[in-house]
Amino acid sequence: PDVRERNVLKVLVNRSDRLLVQGKLIDVRDLKVMAKEFLTNPGNNPSFSEQEARTFDALGTVNVSKGVISLKNDRGTSYDMYIQVQNELTSAINELRDEMAREKFGVKFSDLTKNEYKDAITKAVPVAISEAEPENIGGN
Repeated sequence: PDVRERNVLKVLVNRSDRLLVQGKLIDVRDLKVMAKEFLTNPGNNPSFSEQEARTFDALGTVNVSKGVISLKNDRGTSYDMYIQVQNELTSAINELRDEMAREKFGVKFSDLTKNEYKDAITKAVPVAISEAEPENIGGN
């Protein structure tokens, strides 16, 4: 589906293992915080993803991000860097789910016992990562 430009966080790893987010060079250790901020957009920043109020039986009305993280790697990206980036993005989603579970139910996501609660949080905080096939991107 078509996604508005502001709802796409562009993450690129070049063949020199340099990480660029929205065209800016960043340290991989900062990626999780940036991804969480982009997806939650707490300050309603027009450069971050739009939010849509959705109602779930188990959660009530919550803001759901329209954001998508677009991940692209160069063919020359090292496996170690690829895994580091994947881990940071996965950690961002997991932390957002934990935060919602704690707020709504007082426990982290993995400790939820009712499947309806897990399902609702999974829909409220979807894994919105689109990974392109590696290609020759270049970069030093």
